[in-house]
Amino acid sequence: MDNQIETALCCSDSISQTSVTISDFSDEILLNILRFIPSHDLMLNVSQVCRKLRTLCLDKSLRAHVHLHKEYTANDDAVKQLLKNLSGDIQTLNLSGCYWLAGSMVDQVTRCKALVSLDLTGCRLTSVRLSHLLTSLRSLRSLALDVGPGFDLHQLSAEGKSALARLQELKQTLLTPSYGVVPCCSALRRLHLYLEASEGWREAGGCAQLMVGQSSVPHYQNLRWFSARLAPGEVNRTLLALYLAVFSMRVPEGLTGLVLFVPGPAPPRPVAMTALMESMASTVGNTVSALQLPRTWLDGAILGRVLAHGCPSYLNVSRCSSPGFNPLHVLLSAGRDLKPLKSLNVRGCGQGPLAESCGKGEEEMDAESVKALTECCPHLIHLNLSATHYHHALPAGQDGHLCGALGRLAALCSLALPVCALAQFPPAPVNIQDSNTDHSSRSLLLGLKKSSRIGVPTYRPTTEVTVDQGEERQDRGLCIQPLLHGCPHLVELELIGAGFSSAMPRNEPAIRKDPAACRWSYNVGDGELAALGAMKFLRKLTLAHLPGVLKGTGLIELVQGCKDLCSLSLANLGSLKTMNYTQALLEALSYCTQLRDLSPPLWRPSCRAALTSSCATCSWVVP
Repeated sequence: MDNQIETALCCSDSISQTSVTISDFSDEILLNILRFIPSHDLMLNVSQVCRKLRTLCLDKSLRAHVHLHKEYTANDDAVKQLLKNLSGDIQTLNLSGCYWLAGSMVDQVTRCKALVSLDLTGCRLTSVRLSHLLTSLRSLRSLALDVGPGFDLHQLSAEGKSALARLQELKQTLLTPSYGVVPCCSALRRLHLYLEASEGWREAGGCAQLMVGQSSVPHYQNLRWFSARLAPGEVNRTLLALYLAVFSMRVPEGLTGLVLFVPGPAPPRPVAMTALMESMASTVGNTVSALQLPRTWLDGAILGRVLAHGCPSYLNVSRCSSPGFNPLHVLLSAGRDLKPLKSLNVRGCGQGPLAESCGKGEEEMDAESVKALTECCPHLIHLNLSATHYHHALPAGQDGHLCGALGRLAALCSLALPVCALAQFPPAPVNIQDSNTDHSSRSLLLGLKKSSRIGVPTYRPTTEVTVDQGEERQDRGLCIQPLLHGCPHLVELELIGAGFSSAMPRNEPAIRKDPAACRWSYNVGDGELAALGAMKFLRKLTLAHLPGVLKGTGLIELVQGCKDLCSLSLANLGSLKTMNYTQALLEALSYCTQLRDLSPPLWRPSCRAALTSSCATCSWVVP
């Protein structure tokens, strides 16, 4: 029969074997399944399988929103055919990152007359092509685009500028010093800026051509959200200052979200920043919904003014602590209801320098404040506690461990912790050399005497564990058990060494010096990684600077338990000079059937072929 699809056998202890086809599923179940299929594959291939699927593919819930981000199999012909078939139904189109598509293909978007939201970030877009698009898309209310060298706002037609005047949301990536299309967007309610101009424009005097306030005075009057994310460089900091200069003239009455991410040294704090915060917080009927400022711009007075009028749902105070200013103390002592808080980033905010510091300027986590926070903010969804040290002096089985407090956050979906927070035991004391040792005689054999070998405990997967070792294995990962049981819906987890800094960060200055590992983190190894396999809904995992990982065998049990893992990022596992977990990682990748993003450390050429064959489902591998 034409309508018959491949048959599957359902076997159960309580139900006898029966022949069931996917055609027997209800339409609701099939529609939920079809939503996970890329739009171009769904419309061009799946719809041709049978009449039932062809009918379901006509459902408006599948045709109204087309997302092609990271769909590398969508070539020019497939996208053109897709837009031709769905032109009358598409309301949201996401082509972000589709750098391989020809510029002429972008012209096909003009077919979609009902388009409300369009994302062209990373696509080849000129001023003339943008003008042609805007003239055709009269219903457009949200736009995302790149502004590169050669962009000229004066090349836009009158109809195009009128379309920009109707926009309510704009996401603009600036690859050159420019105001982009902002001067034409008089009805904006949300403005997202990504400033990524290169330092070559600083020498060319690119920012000197922009006038303060040109971006412009009346165009922020309806603004509700302003965010800017900067790449490193003086030219981007200057460009941010030009955009913020408008706020010194007039603060929008309805502005409730201000998110500024500035890597490296922050620019001088604007004089109007205090007045801006006061105006945002004191507007009648409005509560600040999101706040993130550069570390030198935020202090106790500004944060206190914001909290005096209500608690935001998003708060980022990463590395903002300073002598006399502890963001957690200000937050807890504000006397406000903290239940609206959904996302909190206190990365690097501790109670002072670590007593047994492992590196310069490292902070000790204010554990008592974090535990009090979990009681006041039961609805937290995202929490970042990284870049600090947590050393639990009491036995892990006793009450009072950080993971026990975090286990109260049942709604938590994203968590970042320092590696040492999962340490089961304190580090072993370092042997002190006898002062009476004859150093002179020992120096004669320096480099000739063979060093003694010190045994290290190894972790073996469950399949290799004997019955006698059962009780010992139950103790592994004991301190993390309250977190695993209390936060069953955790989707994203980051375990990062407190002193770790990426050598090639996306939006931070590059750091090439290998950081020293915390002594406590050496007690977090393969056994603790295996315990993470209990997170059944985990989809994104980052592991960085775990010197206690020896053979990587814990990764195998981890991925066997986390069957929905889509993104895996690894850096500095085990010794920095020796990579001993290659075979375990290759075996673990064979179980990652849903993995799409993989960021492993540097690989030898002999390992790359094995990596590619073991991870056939991964669409993006960073060598």
